Amino acid sequence: TMSLREHALYLFRSAVGTVRPALMLKRAVKLQGDRCPQLLVKGQAFPVKRDLYLVGFGKAVLGMAAAAEEILGDHLVRGIVNVPLGIRENLQRAGMQEMLLKPHSKIQVIEGAKNNLPDPEALKGAVAIQELAEALTADDLLLVLISGGGSALLPAPIPPILLQEKEKLTKMLASRGAAIQELNTVRKTLSLLKGGGLARLAYPAQVVSLILSDVIGDPLDIIASGPTAPSSHSVQDCLQILAKYNLLHNLPKSVETVLSSSPSKPAAPEHYSHVCNIIIGSNTLALDEAKHQAESLGYTALILSAAVCGDVRRVSRLYCQLIQLLCLGFAGLGEGPLGEEVRANLLQLEAELEIPGLKLAEFLQTLRGPICILAGGETTVQLQGSGKGGRNQELALRVGLGLHRATEVRGHPGRCEIIFLSGGTDGQDGPTEAAGALCSPELVNEALQEGLDVEAFLSNNDSYTFFSQFRGGHHLLVTGLTGTNVMDIQVILVRA
Repeated sequence: TMSLREHALYLFRSAVGTVRPALMLKRAVKLQGDRCPQLLVKGQAFPVKRDLYLVGFGKAVLGMAAAAEEILGDHLVRGIVNVPLGIRENLQRAGMQEMLLKPHSKIQVIEGAKNNLPDPEALKGAVAIQELAEALTADDLLLVLISGGGSALLPAPIPPILLQEKEKLTKMLASRGAAIQELNTVRKTLSLLKGGGLARLAYPAQVVSLILSDVIGDPLDIIASGPTAPSSHSVQDCLQILAKYNLLHNLPKSVETVLSSSPSKPAAPEHYSHVCNIIIGSNTLALDEAKHQAESLGYTALILSAAVCGDVRRVSRLYCQLIQLLCLGFAGLGEGPLGEEVRANLLQLEAELEIPGLKLAEFLQTLRGPICILAGGETTVQLQGSGKGGRNQELALRVGLGLHRATEVRGHPGRCEIIFLSGGTDGQDGPTEAAGALCSPELVNEALQEGLDVEAFLSNNDSYTFFSQFRGGHHLLVTGLTGTNVMDIQVILVRA
């Protein structure tokens, strides 16, 4: 029989497998008819009157482009994709040929955005995409491929803002704990192509965007900063975010200039009647697949939410309380005073975290073991130390510590077997080769025996160093690049 650890890894890999770019694209897109060809996307038809062009940007776009070129054949006239630095070499090395373009492809590949930060190479690609869009006519069709990481790969600051100035501002916001939605709102306001800019430049051509979502709730104007979606944010929103993080008083002159001359209202939706945005992959799709696989392994499987967000400290407490309640239930103590206490803590955390679609009260009535709880989304880490890690590794380490503390206080109710996994679906978690990590309640004691103090590593945000040293890195989740990205996935397995 497989161990819980093997089950958790299998479920994570199944979830990621179902949102691989080529698979998703082939499910969503067909080209039919020779004399009057039509592009069919999820049942919607777009006539190919004259020329078909393709542009794309994001971590998963190379695989999407390879599949698209196969489907479009000779109808594709020209394409440009902006992808992360080194991705072709990495995919080649990983033997993922299907994600690479064929020799003599009509699609030009530009690699940039080292460490997911906008750089001169990404800017070069953005300018090429801008020029292609501006030259289109009413008879052309532009297929736009978008995935997470697209923001950094499509930098086109509004003059006179320089790339370095925009990058510095983004870094300052991130270091002060700004959420991805806030970062993207600021980026959009200062960009030519984001916030619907690319779609406006491509007018009057028909624009069809195929989107792999890496943002909670799949908001079209936030994914990759919404280059083909009308922005729901105004300059006012941008100013509010800068004020919230005390940055209004040390803005570069160029940013002040652009903010003071920006239109106060976003462009009206009728400016986008030539655009169709279609989500072809998301965290929800990945979680549904994991649930299906968990049930086939004999688990009672539940999806907690595809929108888990907030600080890792709070989110780890939510998961710890949830696991404790499951164990109390297995031991027949779920209805007693201990169960009531944990339940009350959980409901308070639910209120504090404000996670959309989280229905804990209902959820807690339905559980019979063995249990698999699945969740997705994207947490944030407030950096205090100078260590190496990522949000998934830190979340796993904090859950391990929380479960250890609960056992110390309450003893081990019902002797449950527990595994917790958190991983990034793109195969990367922070600046390391790990996608995330796994933990169990025994982790802290086992680490102490190896002379490793979990709390010391956490206080320095050094989860990666901890997991590398602990048990020879056995608890690190290392998948290699996956070529896709739909945020993070958590798997909790509990059996009596």
